[in-house]
This record gives sequence, C-alpha cells and structure tokens, in this order.
Amino acid sequence: MKNNVIKANIKNIAFCGLYCEACGKYKNGKCPGCAKNEKASWCGIRKCCLNNEYKSCADCSTYPDPMKCKLYNNPISRVIGFVLRSNRSGCIEYIRENGYENYAEHMASEGNMTMKR
Repeated sequence: MKNNVIKANIKNIAFCGLYCEACGKYKNGKCPGCAKNEKASWCGIRKCCLNNEYKSCADCSTYPDPMKCKLYNNPISRVIGFVLRSNRSGCIEYIRENGYENYAEHMASEGNMTMKR
C-alpha cells in the first residue's frame, strides 16, 4: 500500500471536481487519477474538459451552473453522487471561488475526495 498521507496536488483534481489524491483506488495504486486514466474514455466530462483544454468544469463559461450541464449531471454521475454523498457542484464552486491550489489544500487537509452534501 502506498503512503496514506494526502498531499495537496492540483494535478489530482478530477475534471468533475473530485479530489483523486484522497481516493482509495488512487492511494492503493489501482488508478492513475482522472487526468491520466485513459480507460475512462466513457466519461463525457473528461472528454469535454480535454477537448476544451479545461483543468476542470470550473473553467467552463458555457455552463456557469454545472447542474444544468447534461454531461456533468448525467445518470452515472448522479448515482456516484448518491453513493458518495458527493456535492460535486460544491467542489466546482469552491474551485471557482478559491482557486485550484486552495481547493487541493482544503481537500488534503480534510482527507476527502469530495465535499459532502
């Protein structure tokens, strides 16, 4: 098992706002993180962000409310949000208001991969 210390690393903020650095699969070396996970070709959010050169949905000006975006608020993401009790739109809003560095520091200090609803 890898080191359990959760670091502040802006490169491990997922396109949808989750914080990969605190994810169990990432910490156990079973996932490279969202940005490097080429097996996640099914993820529309990932495709959109890569195509538009966004670090995350926080950079998108087309949909200022991520819950109105059909890619962001799709059935798979709603199930993930329910299971994780995730407030992904809160994550995106935090990034927009405070920046990527502050978000990574906040999530690392909390030890969470998502903000909770």
